[in-house]
Amino acid sequence: MSQSVLGDLNLDFGSLFLLFITACAFMIPVAIVLPPVPVRKSDALLQTHTQTGVRKSKSALNNQHAAEHAPKDGRPATVQSLLIYPVKSCRAIEVTRSRVLPQGLEFDRLFTFAQLKSPFPLSVDSTDEAKNQHRWEFITQRQFPRLATVKVDLWLPDEMKLRRQSMKLTREAFLILRFPWKEDGWRGLLSTIAAKLGGGAAAEPEKEILLPIDFPSAPEIKDKGYTFEDVKIWKEIVTALNMSTELPKELMLYLGVSNKLGLFRIDPTKLREVYRCAPLKDDVGYQPVTGFQDAYPLHMITLSSLQQFNKEVPKDDQLEELDVRRFRANIILSGVPPYDEEAWKKARFKPGKSGLHNDAMFHVSCRTVRCKMPNVDPITGDRHPREPDRSLRALRDVDKGAPLNGCLGMQLTPLFEVDEMSNSYSAAGSGLLGDDNPDDGRSTWVAVGMTVDVEERGEHVYIKQ
Repeated sequence: MSQSVLGDLNLDFGSLFLLFITACAFMIPVAIVLPPVPVRKSDALLQTHTQTGVRKSKSALNNQHAAEHAPKDGRPATVQSLLIYPVKSCRAIEVTRSRVLPQGLEFDRLFTFAQLKSPFPLSVDSTDEAKNQHRWEFITQRQFPRLATVKVDLWLPDEMKLRRQSMKLTREAFLILRFPWKEDGWRGLLSTIAAKLGGGAAAEPEKEILLPIDFPSAPEIKDKGYTFEDVKIWKEIVTALNMSTELPKELMLYLGVSNKLGLFRIDPTKLREVYRCAPLKDDVGYQPVTGFQDAYPLHMITLSSLQQFNKEVPKDDQLEELDVRRFRANIILSGVPPYDEEAWKKARFKPGKSGLHNDAMFHVSCRTVRCKMPNVDPITGDRHPREPDRSLRALRDVDKGAPLNGCLGMQLTPLFEVDEMSNSYSAAGSGLLGDDNPDDGRSTWVAVGMTVDVEERGEHVYIKQ
């Protein structure tokens, strides 16, 4: 080969290398500003909605084991944190204030997952009809601890964003469910790269599910293929909307559910009536109701009680401290003597430093009888083989109505006062009510910073379902 040809080849290789370096120098900053990642459902919502909730770095529970939560002479107890769980047994959303409806905090336990179960075992002489009967039963972290790792984001319409987009104002809100998922092979590699480009080195690929908050209309139900079906929650049967068509098959595989997986939305016209320890309609003006909560509209816990119990729970490499989020409470209080709340019967929440201008009244209905669900770490989804269930049964067997069971926290029922001037139920502020608010207008607000005035005390005896 001649020298001239070799020179031409060297020149070509050098030119190509220089072109490659130039292209990289141009593309790297572009990739940093506009990373080549797939468009997510939440990316579209970002144009018109705002994600609600407190960031992890700003959480009021970051110091939950601090001494400052002990009671102080002359100072009332205060609301430290509020948590809602739009999808039962999935990750909580921490908020700074929330509307209180008869069925609990707004957006709380609107959805539950369920599995389709067969009526086995059956006798050999069972009829074909009995053998073919299947029923939906709700599931929680008790059976499927990975539910704890399913993140839930609440997106509310943003008036300013809608105006900038010249779009009509709307009250339509959405949930985004996110769970870890990586495909096999090169697709998994690409999704991992995309996740890290979009969320940083620690990010992992996830799959998203978009759910509307508002209860769908009849045409929407038909168009989406939703159906009304019975679902069993504990010993109750409730008719709810089966929205299983929204679920990807990967979620069932991720959770480890072998039966058919369903997603149910509570029907606001078919809420579950609450009796047992709750007040009666003749006493409070309405029969307490609830959605997919276990038994009562709200659950309250105090940090002093958690700290006291935490001291007595044996620790190991799987359990260093008890996170209050293990106990799935809605209202978390600071400044209460340990276990003092177990003697409360009626509590008035006053504005304090919350910025609100209303009171919120609650009937403290009964103790919360614990199951093994607090054994699940609320962040990792790992289940401890013994604690805190064993310690709860040994140390917190304190209610003669629930012998051999541990208790921690209290169940609440909202009370609503009539404004004599307007002859309507007291409420304050504005927010999303949607189809889940009863027509009678009962609602109020609760917020971080409110103070607590215990108006009535007495003994509690748990009544089983």
